[in-house]
Amino acid sequence: MTSMIKAFALGASLGCCTVAAQAEPVRWTTYRIPETGTSVDIPASVFSEIAGRPDGYGQRFQTADGRANLTVQSAANDQGDSPARFLAKKNPPPNIQYKRVTSRFFAVSSYKGDYVWYNRCNFTGGYVHCVLINYPRAWERDWDGLVTRISLSLNRG
Repeated sequence: MTSMIKAFALGASLGCCTVAAQAEPVRWTTYRIPETGTSVDIPASVFSEIAGRPDGYGQRFQTADGRANLTVQSAANDQGDSPARFLAKKNPPPNIQYKRVTSRFFAVSSYKGDYVWYNRCNFTGGYVHCVLINYPRAWERDWDGLVTRISLSLNRG
C-alpha cells in the first residue's frame, strides 16, 4: 500500500502532448479491477502505455512519452481507517493546494517541482480505491477536464 501514496513524493517523470495539441478527440474507456469491482473512466488515447502494477490490485498507465502517469489501484483497508485517518498516516506534504476529505473519500492535489500530482481515494467494501495522476504543470489548464472526469468516475462497482 506504500506506492498508493507515493504520488505525494512522486510528481516525477510523467505523459504525452497536451490534450489541446492532440489531432484527434480523446477516446475514453472504462478500466475495471476485477478483484475489487473498482472502475474508472480513463482517457485511453492519452494514457496509451501500460506502465506496471501498483501494490494491491490495479494498473499503472502512462503517456507515450512517459511524462504523465495514471495509477488505478485498490488495496485492502485492513485497519478500517477513515479517509481522514488514512491520509494523516501517509504524512502528506504541508503544501497541499487542494484538499477535500469526507467520510467516504479524500482528494488532494499540489505541485512538486514542474509537476502536478492529484490523488483521490474512495473507501468502500473494506478497500481503498484510488486514482493517482501526475503530469507536467504546464499542462494543468488543458488537463483540468481530464482529471475531473477521471476523479468523478472513480467507483466501487
